[in-house]
Formats: sequence, structure tokens, C-alpha cells
Amino acid sequence: MDTKSIILVLSCLGIAQALFLCLYLFTLRKGNRLAHLFLALIILGLTIRIGKSILNAYLALLPWQRNLGIAGMLLVGPSLWNYGKVILKRERKIAWSTLLHYSPYLAFNLFCWLIPNRPDTISLIIYYGVFVYLLLYCGLSAILLSNQKKHPQKGVLIWYRNLIIGVSTIGLFYIGNISGLIPFYIGGAICYTFLIYMFSFLLLKKHSFQLEKYTGQSLDTNTTQKLMTAVEALFEQESVYLNPKVSLSGVANAVGTTPKLLSRVINESSGKNFSEYVNSYRIEKAKYLLVAPETKHEKIASIAYDSGFNNVTTFNLAFKGITQMTPSQYREQGE
Repeated sequence: MDTKSIILVLSCLGIAQALFLCLYLFTLRKGNRLAHLFLALIILGLTIRIGKSILNAYLALLPWQRNLGIAGMLLVGPSLWNYGKVILKRERKIAWSTLLHYSPYLAFNLFCWLIPNRPDTISLIIYYGVFVYLLLYCGLSAILLSNQKKHPQKGVLIWYRNLIIGVSTIGLFYIGNISGLIPFYIGGAICYTFLIYMFSFLLLKKHSFQLEKYTGQSLDTNTTQKLMTAVEALFEQESVYLNPKVSLSGVANAVGTTPKLLSRVINESSGKNFSEYVNSYRIEKAKYLLVAPETKHEKIASIAYDSGFNNVTTFNLAFKGITQMTPSQYREQGE
């Protein structure tokens, strides 16, 4: 198989996966359906644009067909911005005036056969205009993100930030290509393939696409801060994480709340589930014991038990997952 065929296969795999995600999100009834809708529109718009790139690289598309593909970017920008308003500001309804933001997309599709798409100045200005429109909404989305720094769900902020970066990167890629700075035209499709499979990986982990699971009920900031202060005191002053049998219900009882609420508070404040939160303390303890003069010669198994783990295998997996090194490698590095 030659290079051209490999690129075609990779690109088509990305498109197929993206369409699957769109279908999944459009039909997903759990969680925040409005957020799912806007996320699906973001992916759909990118898929339309990337699909046009793939077809244009291997087939001779007509001008109106190329315009339909370019119009996809006009769908992405407003959807990215509205998606942010739903997951960050918890907007439950979108005003009818929101449809005005999609009027350029609708107009581009309706008049695709009239809009020039030739190697001339007018066509180039229109092409740049489409991507300026996209980047404008990327900027508005970035401002929206910046204004929500105190949002209790850190995972949502990280997810939305990465989404803005991903969309902006694709937009800048095509601007660079038409400007002659990036010669590899089909590269946008390759990048999109990797991006969409990363989205799929997050979906399988049931993380980023379910970040809106708590948006139905707002959690008071003061309540969150008080509970996290109590939890941190319990972990840092009483070292409850050293108990291999420490549990969510036990900690919740100690700080005077319910396991469900505590799980939510920890998730929104630290971006970790309870098990990950506990292990983060245990690994910090283990890192200290591995290099401390009085314990650096102890066996790894002893360090594991002294850090709160009940078996060495779990300790090794957790340690490498956080530090990207085995306990032995970490100890050698600290010597």
C-alpha cells in the first residue's frame, strides 16, 4: 500500500468515527441534551469541512460542492461558543436570537452555487472570511472560559479549554495552508483523525462527554470550599489515606455529609474521583519514603504498605500512572 492510500484510509477512518460520535450525541438521552447537541454540531461542522478536504484531494469537486464543505466551519464557531455557555454558565435554554449566529452557515449553503470558489482574490477573501468568523468565536469562547475561572468543576474547564485549542488549531492549519505556509493540504484531515479518536477515548472513559452530569443542580461554592477544607484537614493532619480500608462513606461520615455529595465535591474541586484523590496522597507519601535517608533502603513492598496500599501491584500501577516512573526508577533518580 502506497503513502497516498494510507493517508486516504486514515482520513476516512477519522470521518467514519466522527459521524459515529455525532449520531451517538444526537441520540443520547442521558445528561445535558442541549450540551450534547452543540457538541455534536461542533463535530459535524468539522467533519463536513474535513470531508471536503479528503474528497477535494482525490476528486475534482465542483465549486458549489467545495462551498458546502467550507460552510462547515460556519457551523463550528457558534456551536463552540453556545456549548461553552451551556456547560460553564449552565444555561438551560437558548434564545431564538441564537439562530442569528447560524445565519452565515445557512446562507452559505443556500447560495453555495452563487458564491465564487475560484483561484482569484474575491474567492480568497471569502475563504479567509469564513475562518476569521470561526476564530472570532474561538476568541469569544476563550473569553467565556477566562470569565469562569472560579467554576467549581475543574474538569469542565480543562475539557472546554482543550476543545477550543483543538478547533483553533484546525482553523489556523487551513489558514496556513491557503497562505502557503503549510504545504501539506491533507494534513488537516490526518490531524482531525487523531483528534476524533482522542475524543472517542475520552468517551470510552466516560469522562469528558459526561462532564455535564451535575449541571442539573448547582452546588454552592461555600459548601464546596467548606467540605474540601474538612477533607484536606482529614487527609493532611490525620493521614486517613494511610488506612488501606479508607472509604468514601467513611470520609463522608467524618466530615458530616453524604457519600454522593462528597464524591461530587472532590470531583469538581480536584478533577479526580475518590480513589484517585486518595492515591494522590499515598503516592506523595511514597515519593518521600523512597528517597528519605531513613527509609531509602527499605524494600518497595514496605514502602507500599507504609503509604497505605494493601498490595504491591496496585502500588506500582498507581505510582507509574502518576509519576510515569516505577518506584525503583524514582528512587534511583533521587539518589
